[in-house]
Amino acid sequence: MEARKCLECETEIRGRADKKFCSDYCRNAHNNQLNKDSKNLVRNINNRLRKNYRILSSFDLKDGKTAKTTKTRLIDKGFDFEFLTNILKTKKGTNYYFVYDLGYRELEDDYYLIVKRE
Repeated sequence: MEARKCLECETEIRGRADKKFCSDYCRNAHNNQLNKDSKNLVRNINNRLRKNYRILSSFDLKDGKTAKTTKTRLIDKGFDFEFLTNILKTKKGTNYYFVYDLGYRELEDDYYLIVKRE
């Protein structure tokens, strides 16, 4: 019978017949290498969403529900309008753009209303 080799480091494996790796380190290293590209994309998107959420939550919400700011202030803080989690369209046709439970909508004169969904 031919000796089985670790898929990561190619050392000889001892133990169960279906064992593929010699150690947890090799198993983790192998799987991290396989998933590197997709995890990088997800990690970058989550980082942008987290940053947008922190920026929205930095505004002092009146009664914990609403605040008003300008587009310039949002952009200066690093807000990226392309990253959001969902869009809520009201019966009147107004769109609210949400990053988790904090949202915003455009008002007149480059002002934005920030809201918190309950």
